[in-house]
Amino acid sequence: MNQLPPEPEKPLNSDCCGGGACCPCVWDVYFEKLAEWRAAREALENQAPAAKNQPEA
Repeated sequence: MNQLPPEPEKPLNSDCCGGGACCPCVWDVYFEKLAEWRAAREALENQAPAAKNQPEA
């Protein structure tokens, strides 16, 4: 059974230097991982109704 990994941890404000020159910024990494996590969550949620409609063996 597929399980959803834990939601990415939001960086602290102090984790970012605020200079805008970091590539990638901790916030860029966080939002990318968050988008991936949300897509995985949505995929699992879309699979769940299909699994409920299948007869048990």
